[in-house]
Amino acid sequence: MKSTRTIRIVTGISIAIVGISAISWLGLGRVSGSLKRIDVFAGLKSRPDKPSSAINYLLVGSDTREGLTKAELKFLRVGSVASAAGKRSDTMLLVHISKARDKAVIISIPRDSLVTVPEHQDAQGKTIPAVRSKLNATFNWGGAPLLIRTIENQTQLRIDHYVEINFSGFARMVDSLGGIQVCSKRDINDPKSHLVMSAGVHTLNGLESLKYVRTRDFDGMGDLGRMQRQQQFMSSVLRKATSTGVLLNPIRLVNFFNAAMATVQTDSGLNSNDLIALAKQMKNLSASKVRTLTVPLSDTNYAVPGLGSTVLWDPVLAPELWNRLINDAEIVDVVTPSPSPSSSVKPKITTIDKFKTRTADENPCGALK
Repeated sequence: MKSTRTIRIVTGISIAIVGISAISWLGLGRVSGSLKRIDVFAGLKSRPDKPSSAINYLLVGSDTREGLTKAELKFLRVGSVASAAGKRSDTMLLVHISKARDKAVIISIPRDSLVTVPEHQDAQGKTIPAVRSKLNATFNWGGAPLLIRTIENQTQLRIDHYVEINFSGFARMVDSLGGIQVCSKRDINDPKSHLVMSAGVHTLNGLESLKYVRTRDFDGMGDLGRMQRQQQFMSSVLRKATSTGVLLNPIRLVNFFNAAMATVQTDSGLNSNDLIALAKQMKNLSASKVRTLTVPLSDTNYAVPGLGSTVLWDPVLAPELWNRLINDAEIVDVVTPSPSPSSSVKPKITTIDKFKTRTADENPCGALK
């Protein structure tokens, strides 16, 4: 009798969870936002081959102030749209999603990476020959198309889709999730981002999160320290977005998609239905199956006349990383030594993580949700 009652209770809970999940995903049909699309692949020639159905997204954080209110600009202390005209690529992330849609890799690309910018035309139509420069310059010289051409030439990895998010869009998406938890092992007082935060765990709203991912002048690590915090922040976003509090909450889920679609720009080939389909394919993707890393580097302070300090990619590890992504191969090697024929002891599994990745369910304090 007791076991029968237990079975009924468990069955009831299971049915309820399945029902709520179904309602949540059906709720995506109420997504009303429309994406702002730009033609970033037009005119691109001799692009890399694509040997698998894995998907590569280039995610760019633009520092344009458009969309922020006067009160938000004052809080962030980043100047006005007029005083900070134009836009620069503040953050560049390459997101690789496996062909089975069950694994993902998020790679930070330093904006000061020394690259060869291909021949291109400037705003006046003048042909500019290929030149060595910082990767960030391509976004200013030729926007997303030149940035994509440069990255594809450097990596031989084909970019399938482009997503650009500005300050306002970033803040709106964080708020739609109800804030994001972060953890710092030390106090932060950054005079440029104006972030003041004590060590420990904090739940940040959209504008506070924007200060957090932009801070870079308090620990002496510059962009590399900022990229580490951005990776940790992206992991926290992933944990929050894939948590039951979001997936089983149709209103929050729809609000997140609407916030994203209203505030990002994508390539012309990507539409809202594609994103919703991808979200449904990846709904079983856990944070433990997402790895974050920075492009392997050999020099973080390489001086170039006329450019100043630049960042060099590792000449061995970086090409190996790109080649693995091209072929949708594992990023972390698992080696199982064969036991001797007379041994009854099971072989020990050894993991080799030469790219120094971290899983998205890891965090610096072990206290994030």
